[in-house]
Amino acid sequence: MTKTALVTGADRGLGFSFTKILLEKQYKVFAGQFIEDWDFLSELKKQYPDTLEIIPLDIGDDQSVKNAARRIASKTEHLDMVINNAGIGSGNDHSNMLVDLDFELMKKLYNVNTLGSLRVTNSVMGLLLQSEDKLVINISSEAGSVARNHRISGYGYCMSKSALNMQSAIVHQHLRKLGGQVMVFYPGWLQTYMSGTLSTVAPTSPDESAEKIIGLIDNHQQYLSDDPIFLDMDGQVWPW
Repeated sequence: MTKTALVTGADRGLGFSFTKILLEKQYKVFAGQFIEDWDFLSELKKQYPDTLEIIPLDIGDDQSVKNAARRIASKTEHLDMVINNAGIGSGNDHSNMLVDLDFELMKKLYNVNTLGSLRVTNSVMGLLLQSEDKLVINISSEAGSVARNHRISGYGYCMSKSALNMQSAIVHQHLRKLGGQVMVFYPGWLQTYMSGTLSTVAPTSPDESAEKIIGLIDNHQQYLSDDPIFLDMDGQVWPW
């Protein structure tokens, strides 16, 4: 049976790298597309016309997630894996406690970074339970680690990723009883397209990070336990 996966935030960066690697590994991939005029996925579709399905998806919007889930369900009877990669940050999320904080921005970050992945996982749970692996992969951040916090600002992003970690733990406890698991990853400081063009300030390319994380996912059984696992791209365990 062909392995199937859903990747959110697949337009560019890490999500696009996940999509490419899974297609190379002969998965059928449903690629969540948020930026319609970004042409990476449409170009990739020419190379993989039968195994890449581009799905319009805004994980911050209930109806968009429901529509995407219905479309996926019309094209497959199972999903082996969901990679909840989509997320947002903001340059305005750097205020400290000595100035007015932007709580509306924090709500937006929380809605996407925490609730977004939960919306997606919830919407396709029926398809996941029809597979053998039943894998949920949540892309978090070192910013979500309470034990390693060193910041005095960035409340919205840090709290949204920490809440994502807690959400992952809750889903894992349930999914574990149904034969699946949740894995949480800190992908490293990555080169991104957040400004519209590739910034190479960070030391790690999305392709390198995705390749390492997929390698860890391929060996997911060795990390199976009653508790979810929080790893960086090199397989080192991170504290919650």
